[in-house]
Amino acid sequence: MTTVVIVGGVAGGMSAATRLRRLDEDVTIVVLERSGHVSFANCGLPYHLGGVIEHRSSLLLQTPQSLAARFGIDVRVRHEVRSIDREGKRVEVRDLATDETAWIAYDALVLSPGARPVVPPLPGIEVAHTLRDVEDLDHLVGSSSGASSALVVGGGFIGLELAENFVERGVAVTLVEAGEQVMAPFDPEMIEPVHAAMRSAGVELVLGASATRIDPGPLRTRSSGDGGVVTEVGEPVVHLSDGREVQAGVVVAAIGVRPEQVLARQAGLAVGELGGILVDDQLRTSDPDIYAIGDAVEKRDALDGSPVLVPLANTANRQGRVVADVISGRPGADRPVRGTAIVSAFGLDAAVVGWNERRLRTTGRPHRVIHLHPGSHAAYYPGAQPIALKLLVDPGTDEILGAQAVGRDGVDKRIDVIATAMAGGLRAGDLADLELAYAPQFGSAKDPVNMAGWVARNLAEGLVDTVQWHELANALAAGATLLDVRDPAEHEARPIPGAINVPVNELRDRLDELPAGDLVVHCEVGLRGYLATRVLAEHGRSARNLDGGYRTWAAGVASTRAASPSSVRSSPNSHAPSADHALP
Repeated sequence: MTTVVIVGGVAGGMSAATRLRRLDEDVTIVVLERSGHVSFANCGLPYHLGGVIEHRSSLLLQTPQSLAARFGIDVRVRHEVRSIDREGKRVEVRDLATDETAWIAYDALVLSPGARPVVPPLPGIEVAHTLRDVEDLDHLVGSSSGASSALVVGGGFIGLELAENFVERGVAVTLVEAGEQVMAPFDPEMIEPVHAAMRSAGVELVLGASATRIDPGPLRTRSSGDGGVVTEVGEPVVHLSDGREVQAGVVVAAIGVRPEQVLARQAGLAVGELGGILVDDQLRTSDPDIYAIGDAVEKRDALDGSPVLVPLANTANRQGRVVADVISGRPGADRPVRGTAIVSAFGLDAAVVGWNERRLRTTGRPHRVIHLHPGSHAAYYPGAQPIALKLLVDPGTDEILGAQAVGRDGVDKRIDVIATAMAGGLRAGDLADLELAYAPQFGSAKDPVNMAGWVARNLAEGLVDTVQWHELANALAAGATLLDVRDPAEHEARPIPGAINVPVNELRDRLDELPAGDLVVHCEVGLRGYLATRVLAEHGRSARNLDGGYRTWAAGVASTRAASPSSVRSSPNSHAPSADHALP
């Protein structure tokens, strides 16, 4: 009888185990999980901390007993695999409850150990919590009970979710991020609204700084109430690279994760340059009888085929299913990844797929940038919210290279549609022709995705040329004139310095007022600017549209001052009402 041993449960490991059982009733399946829980919703852990998921039991999806009853799988929690004997095709396992060690033979071995939190070697770091599993959650919930303040180190997905859930509990939060922005997969002008939302919620956002040392809190004594004295340790003090010191009741390190590959490396399996286990398209490691899946392995980027680390549950689940197919003799192959992801924090949703502009610039990949600010649904139906949407396109082939969206509603489905279009090989211009579900409470007859496609076509056909927010200063320094075609009240309330104001509705009658030379046109979000550039082009004037209008420019300028909270708070409102609603 064939025996398959799976190291690690949760998304990848349990998907492999249950799929394998559905395909083969005769195979012996043994799952070895180091923690006390083999199947839990790790993406939901921060939300139990904040009380959004009220009952801890809601996070526990399956138990060893339920998996044995339904699937006939031998699941052993608190069992740690110590080593792999590749020649003997067996693993050394330690029972953490009894400290006994035994060997288990396998015909096929699947490594699904996941990723471990990054914990920098700082003095005093042992007082900081991490959040990987249910045991971490229990420790964090217990340690933070009664805490009035928290310091979160790291501004990635988990860092933002932790910060939001501490705020939900009424805890004062400081978030420290070494970069100049949170959420590195996003471009700075796209994530600036999230910075503003965090600060509005009371989070002290420290950007461009890192923790260098954590000192234990000072010892203090108090009366025990029975005549004795109790000695307590006060709140730890975190020292930052910018010289600040922050005292907090609880400290959490949410800096990121790294592939858990120690076991694979010790067994002599190939490990990639990024630190993940190397696998082929059928998820085999350098040993043909050993497979690896999930956060522990390196993936292939869908755009250029380069190795990437994408620790996402969707990918881990799919790889678990594929490896079960391969082991059972069915056809199966891994696919490249685009890193489609979303986070919801402080009232905003932020979603991303593919490459960002920063990565395209770094690699020298030609690209065209499109910013839009459509509504989440028809403007006349109550509750419409603005969406900031960014599309990145290859100017030669019209290939969609990436997209980002931020807003309060409708963000997820727009990015999902674009991600699906990318997987299907659609070009940016093809987005204009997608037939998407429409009713006024769900979208618009001209959906934001359609609008992105029309803008892409306009650019490809040469109907308009654009200037990006970060290019505006250089364009003006080179002699261009900035023309604001919004209404006078908008121009006065939210000006871009140096602009002259001629409303678009008056433009044809006032062409002789415009200075000679190149013009850069702007409005609030880009539509009226596009209309104005078409009028100007038809009258023989050279004009470019400020892509995304004032809103994108304001967010971008604020992002360059992101490390200075006071300057960001005084920046213009990037969600001001706009007269731009129709499609260009």
